[in-house]
Amino acid sequence: MIFDEQNDFTERNWDVWSSAIFQKTSEEWGGFSNMCAGFQIDVNGKKWLTSEALYQALRFPSDPEVQEMIRTERSPMAAKMKTKPFRASRSRKDWDSVRVDAMWWCLAAKLISNEKSFGDLLKKSEKFDVVERSHRDRFWGAVKVTEDYLQGQNILGVLITILRDRYIKGGIEEVSKIQPPKHSKLFGVDNFLISKVLADQEKLL
Repeated sequence: MIFDEQNDFTERNWDVWSSAIFQKTSEEWGGFSNMCAGFQIDVNGKKWLTSEALYQALRFPSDPEVQEMIRTERSPMAAKMKTKPFRASRSRKDWDSVRVDAMWWCLAAKLISNEKSFGDLLKKSEKFDVVERSHRDRFWGAVKVTEDYLQGQNILGVLITILRDRYIKGGIEEVSKIQPPKHSKLFGVDNFLISKVLADQEKLL
């Protein structure tokens, strides 16, 4: 385990006016959302339409059929919802303890496959905290408490900030060193090669 979700991500207030806040994918900082299209990820030659789909697939390392169902679903929200019937019986048993590390690797993969577009967005946010605004999720995001503040652990936003700082300081080479949780598999393979996605490949699965 790389991150400790209790000790590394304490709940706090986030200043609305000094943060890069994202919620809808169409907004200025919407590219930070796992649901945002336009940031396909290439892992071992297979395309994942969003980082959300890739993250959900890591929940089922022993289930290539479930992974392919997730991968080929066009809507990231639908991909997430389709995993619900399988979570109790087929999800990896330690998912709750590795989910933050899984998200960390998915964000790194998103950057490696989309260095120009996602990298530019990260650099643009350099002077801000990154915060996911949510209606009720205080774990991955933060919720409105006043007009000026959001409150929550904001784990997704903090991970993006850490990734941004690592990328700006060490470049894509440092990002490439980030590893998925132990025992992760995609389609039976535990060795992952992440490649850049070219513009003319964006519509291909």
